[in-house]
Amino acid sequence: MTFEEKTISSEMIYNGKILNLRKDKVEVVNGGVSYREIIEHNGGVAVLAIKDDRKVVMIKQFRKPIEKVIMELPAGKIEKGEDPSATAVRELKEETGYQAEHIEFLCKFYPTVGYSMEMIYIYLCTGLTKGETEFDDHEAIDTFECDLDELYQMAINGELEDAKTMIGVMQARTRLAK
Repeated sequence: MTFEEKTISSEMIYNGKILNLRKDKVEVVNGGVSYREIIEHNGGVAVLAIKDDRKVVMIKQFRKPIEKVIMELPAGKIEKGEDPSATAVRELKEETGYQAEHIEFLCKFYPTVGYSMEMIYIYLCTGLTKGETEFDDHEAIDTFECDLDELYQMAINGELEDAKTMIGVMQARTRLAK
């Protein structure tokens, strides 16, 4: 059985700074026609920066879509044409002030495959040196540290609400256990 859908036509609904929204008319597997609303996004990066004492550099910030302050890994969007590892280095410095001697790719994933092409890349950063943050004018971020094993337990217990943070913590703990 084939599962692919053939695109009949595509219409750009919205062009934004962070994302675009398009509407595709598709032929579905039974021969019928349907529509798909698709978010186009350059993707993002999350950084699990861990110090020698196994403390992970975390941030808290207000997230408007969910109307609350949330604890998460430092992260940001990939600029057009930017390598994800360069985004990781940039975002770590901007949001936390840290620079890493070593950066290692952990994983990549699609957070919402039903309507978005966004890909998130997660990197593990070690050999940290603290410097000054370089927040964007519109950012209000609190930086703090949390033990990796404690974060892992929080992920297992459903206490972490951010998916990229949960995945990053689980990936890093597994990688560092080897």
